[in-house]
Amino acid sequence: MADKIKIGVLISGGGSNLQAIIDACEAGSIDGNIVFAGADNKEAKGLERAKKKNIPTFVVDYPAIIKSYKSDPGNADLPADFDFNEIAARQSLFHGAAGSEKVKIFITTRVIAEAKLIETMNQWPFDLLVLAGFMRNLTPYFIDRLNHVSGKPRIMNIHPALLPSFPGVDGYGDTFRYGCKVGGCTVHFIDYGEDSGPIIGQRAFPIERNDTLDMVKEKGLIEEWILYPECIQMFAEGRLEVISAEGRNIVKIN
Repeated sequence: MADKIKIGVLISGGGSNLQAIIDACEAGSIDGNIVFAGADNKEAKGLERAKKKNIPTFVVDYPAIIKSYKSDPGNADLPADFDFNEIAARQSLFHGAAGSEKVKIFITTRVIAEAKLIETMNQWPFDLLVLAGFMRNLTPYFIDRLNHVSGKPRIMNIHPALLPSFPGVDGYGDTFRYGCKVGGCTVHFIDYGEDSGPIIGQRAFPIERNDTLDMVKEKGLIEEWILYPECIQMFAEGRLEVISAEGRNIVKIN
């Protein structure tokens, strides 16, 4: 048995994947323990799932931070090591618009929130950070402060589509509306782009002619609850390594 890893989880909503990870840890199918569950808003119902298991919880209120910055940008609570130009040059979320006001607001408010996330999370040392329905893009500011070892990233995400198809916030909806006959979910490591990081694992399911979007989402969640614990366990076993091959980063499973 592998040594138990310490897992941090970030959520935005109901936390069904958080529950799947809690259950897998308790069942022993993940050699790990969840050491905290954080959210980006006060209304995230999934935090109650963690509280029931006596897992520490916290909220970094992104909506309040964004509202405060827009009302008084001159009084922004920016970290001392914030360098807008450096972060704008490294991110891959916006192309050809790095100097726009929209990008400035996005990066600045995200970094304010991310600095608070890092400060709070540091109360509980962790090996892996799992995004379980966390609906906020992360900037290079945050990513670089968590990924300390080359080839060993430690921020994992699950996406409701078979990447690289249908990145973004509505993977199942985009899959359904496109008329795909197969849907699925993907677990990947985070990089500087939107759902563009190296893929760890995927699971697929058929989309039948009479399926509704709600039915597709239900099928997808069942696969997510299987896939995410499997991928976390491979991390716990030290089997995941990111390597460069033909100009792109891929996950090598040892």
